[in-house]
Amino acid sequence: MKVYGYARVSSTDQNEERQMVALREAEVLEQNIFVDKQSGKDFARPQYLKMVRKLKKDDLLCIKSIDRLGRNYEEIQNQWRILTKEIGVDICVLDMPILDTRNGKDLLGTFIADIVLQILSFVAENERANIRHRQAEGIAAAKARGVRFGRPPKKLPSNFYVVYQTWKDGKITCTKAAEECGMPLSTFRYRARDYQRNKKS
Repeated sequence: MKVYGYARVSSTDQNEERQMVALREAEVLEQNIFVDKQSGKDFARPQYLKMVRKLKKDDLLCIKSIDRLGRNYEEIQNQWRILTKEIGVDICVLDMPILDTRNGKDLLGTFIADIVLQILSFVAENERANIRHRQAEGIAAAKARGVRFGRPPKKLPSNFYVVYQTWKDGKITCTKAAEECGMPLSTFRYRARDYQRNKKS
């Protein structure tokens, strides 16, 4: 029997150290710990898939909490079934001792663990939906305050305002104006609209 650990954070700027500490305390060897730095929306994660290929019957997989395994209700349950039933490994969720498949292997123990897993899987997915909702609300509020997202626009060429006015006066075509500013036609049109809007406000 080998003991493996799995840790996951949602992005590269998040720190997995708390999970690593918990896995080390559970006596998982460093070389048997697999870490992914990406969303838990599905299981197409390189380190997770690499770990699953190594797992053998009667091995033990430790995770800090159920949401580190994933955040999709159906996917978590499906993976749990694959790991425990098809591969035949045991799973220990460190912060939820009731989700330790080494204990309570009788019918009642399995039934209780399955119910707890369903509840926690639902909670994990619900939290993911709430995070998305809060992010959308935050972006909408920021946009309403005039915050602009994405890369800042490139600085306008020094001749833009003169060329813009010449074009507005009908002395040159839009294509010619874009050419003189060294811009694609669509960019010139967009920046001209933006400049006109800012002049009015």
